[in-house]
Amino acid sequence: MKNLKQFILFIPALLILFSVSNYSQSLQELIDLGDNHYKLFNNEKALEVYKKADKMYPATWEIIWRMSRAYVDIGEHMPNSTGKQEDEQIKIYEVALAWADSSVKLEPKKSLSYLRRAIANGRIALFKGVFSVAGVVNKVRDDLYMSLKLNNGGTEIQAITNYVLARTHGKVSAKWSVARAALGLGWADLDSAWIYYDKAFKLDDNMMMMYVDHAKLLMDDDQFEKAKTQLDKALKCPVRDEDDKMRIEEVKELMKKVNEELD
Repeated sequence: MKNLKQFILFIPALLILFSVSNYSQSLQELIDLGDNHYKLFNNEKALEVYKKADKMYPATWEIIWRMSRAYVDIGEHMPNSTGKQEDEQIKIYEVALAWADSSVKLEPKKSLSYLRRAIANGRIALFKGVFSVAGVVNKVRDDLYMSLKLNNGGTEIQAITNYVLARTHGKVSAKWSVARAALGLGWADLDSAWIYYDKAFKLDDNMMMMYVDHAKLLMDDDQFEKAKTQLDKALKCPVRDEDDKMRIEEVKELMKKVNEELD
């Protein structure tokens, strides 16, 4: 009888343990399903799964940063040839930013939280014009610095952080330094872009978009031999991003321009 009473008292603990186990498995299953869609570059289906997961398990960081990523990727491929389409696109980027803000609030000690917010703000800055929203650009820089400072999440996250920071320096430094300084963007410089690109390649040397953007910056700086080397490396990279197949064609066109300069 004593053993029976002890067993009955233990039942609630067993039920709690069973419920927690099911919760974790169900959450992971949804994340895996969404990620599988993402790997196939089906951002809309991935977002549907993440939305479902968010309803079932609200305020879960693993879902929230993925929501931001999905909205950014969807926004990047929206048509924007009319004013109405542009309005819809910027709304999507702003939604992505809102989710990224939530990810920072939930996990302020994770590099990925700040990287996702930097990317969302970066898309907004590019949409509106980098030099018309200097404050947003500075937020991008600050979040990337924080991601590097925390230095966690794995080499891919740190590689992308260095890459985005390199691209930011390259983009902003294209404007005359005096004009940049007046806008509060005097911190950007080309030398820093080279440094961060170098760090990014050391962490991940298999990312096509990184080689392409690096090559473009080298071309702008009349470093055509180095640009050709980077374009050659880009063609050897696997397809990791949904735009990589289009980038291959872009690389071929850039290579023609480089060869013309070298002839």
